[in-house]
Amino acid sequence: MSDGDALARLRDICLALPEAAEKPFGGHTAPSFRVRDKLFAMTSEDGTSMTIKAGPGVQEALVAEDPERFFVPAYVGSKGWVGARLDVDQDWDEIAELVEDSYRLIAPKRLSAQIASSK
Repeated sequence: MSDGDALARLRDICLALPEAAEKPFGGHTAPSFRVRDKLFAMTSEDGTSMTIKAGPGVQEALVAEDPERFFVPAYVGSKGWVGARLDVDQDWDEIAELVEDSYRLIAPKRLSAQIASSK
């Protein structure tokens, strides 16, 4: 899958969430996704990875389980965010679930409740 395809797929996942909007982060040009102006998913400038917020222990579990696909990102890794490589074969159902989880951690409860839980 090309980087463009991965970004298009990620964009579809993110923008399907209630009140989600695409808006670059800081001085970056790469796609970032927000709800009520709070980031829940960011992509790297080169389009090869993304970072999402994760619940306690999720980052450690994903990185330990599959370091080819997941990593501890710079700057926000210490706050529990997890990095996912977009330039490798990914399980897009899992990525969608992780993006939804990140959204739920960031979005107001009323908006989070609008997502049908896939768990």
